[in-house]
Amino acid sequence: MAKSKPVNGADPADELLRLASELGLGVVPSVLTKLLGDVEREACSYTEFTSRLLRAERDARQERRVARALKRAKLGMVEGLDGYDFSCRPRLEAPVVQELLNCRWVEERRNIICVGRPGTGKTRIMKALGRAACLKGHTVLYVSAHEMIEDLQASSADGTERRAFRRYAKVQVLLVEEFGYQDFDSAATGLLFRLVSARHNQTATLLAANTGFANWKRFFPSEAQAVATVDRLVDRATILRFTGKSFRGPKDIHGDELEGES
Repeated sequence: MAKSKPVNGADPADELLRLASELGLGVVPSVLTKLLGDVEREACSYTEFTSRLLRAERDARQERRVARALKRAKLGMVEGLDGYDFSCRPRLEAPVVQELLNCRWVEERRNIICVGRPGTGKTRIMKALGRAACLKGHTVLYVSAHEMIEDLQASSADGTERRAFRRYAKVQVLLVEEFGYQDFDSAATGLLFRLVSARHNQTATLLAANTGFANWKRFFPSEAQAVATVDRLVDRATILRFTGKSFRGPKDIHGDELEGES
């Protein structure tokens, strides 16, 4: 690619940098020198040079968008599915979970419910699916059930309930961890029912609980309240059951076994 001659005494590269700055193309200054060298060595066309320059800008913007989305999602560390030992989870098949990474369940506004004992990998799967949703451009928020209810109750006291409720109701993918760790009182049940009803068939919820559905009624003040909420959560949902031995355990054990220790 031959060098352009200066126009009116201006260096074309300097002019390109000035235009990039005016247009808000923040990546151009950092890649221009390298791209000019590449296309000159490879004798690329002007069209190829322009395509490479614009692709670099697009890719950088996409990376920044994903980084912002992941930060807003509050996912923390995400391990992903690589290395996850599905052989420890009877009848939970890897292809089924991996297929969920395509996020059609988000587009179809369906829920995913993960149930199983602590330490069986529910959180890891949840976060992997949440990250996949971020990469697809969906808005995501990860929160514990207790933290969410506490936030909604606090907002009622300081007059920001509508804004807080909208934050949880409108996000496209809401990941709720530790559902059922603490029982819900009447006030919490009312908030939860409102939220579940607002999201029903409108957005996608990914929820993790440490016990099966038969025991969920004990989280609520009454069985009727449990049924009303749970029916909406499981409607058209995908249920992932995590059975088998926990991944967690001590590194070393020293000394005699204590009485009553299993």
